[in-house]
Amino acid sequence: MATVRKMLMFGGAALLAASGLSAAAPAQQNAQTPKGWNYEIRDGKRVPKPTNRITNKDGSWREEVRQGNCITLKEMSAAGEYKETRQCSGGGGN
Repeated sequence: MATVRKMLMFGGAALLAASGLSAAAPAQQNAQTPKGWNYEIRDGKRVPKPTNRITNKDGSWREEVRQGNCITLKEMSAAGEYKETRQCSGGGGN
């Protein structure tokens, strides 16, 4: 009789733990990525944030990535030449 009582107690504890974990899972799926990070969290996985890439008909493209006061300009020509330029605005005051 004592072993049956112990098994029921362990079974009840396992059910409570499982229900607590399943309730916490949806809250994690809706988590917001902190501002300024270059990826988002979707379905618990890191996914790159959408960019403002402009692709031309000839296969060349141009993309701007903003990080704080800096802008990184990435360009690829139709011939496959890659160019990356970074420009930061001062903003600090003395």
